[in-house]
Amino acid sequence: MKKLILLAISLCLVFAWGCSKKVQTEPEVVVVEEKEVIVEEQAPAPVVDPMAVYKAEYDALPVTHTVTKGECLWWISEYKHIYNDPFMWPLIYKANRDKINNPDLIYPGQQFDVPRYGFDLEEVKGSRKEAGAPWKALEPGQDAIIPAEMRAALGYSF
Repeated sequence: MKKLILLAISLCLVFAWGCSKKVQTEPEVVVVEEKEVIVEEQAPAPVVDPMAVYKAEYDALPVTHTVTKGECLWWISEYKHIYNDPFMWPLIYKANRDKINNPDLIYPGQQFDVPRYGFDLEEVKGSRKEAGAPWKALEPGQDAIIPAEMRAALGYSF
């Protein structure tokens, strides 16, 4: 038993002495060679024309719409991929008069053309007026999906 106690005490002393001993290390010196690095000039990023981007996105929009149950021309015109403006529904009606007898009565399965070009700002104003837009807001809003040239003429950003 005495041997066991003596062994335990000696182990404690060894651990205590080992933990209290500070290890001093010298800082490591790293020598870096100087090298001449040639940085190639990169061509500047191409300037992106916002109007061209808008035109490309506008041209990619659908030019037809198939009516589903519960839709009306107002809602169709309000869709972001159509005009994003409910007051522009008369443009769809005028382009599809051969398919629509009454603009209040459209039916599921009918496929309507969505005019993207072939109308000017005055026609848009007339359509918005016919649809009940307030007289102070006959021009389409900045969020309306209209041809790029019309958007630029109104002073809207792209």
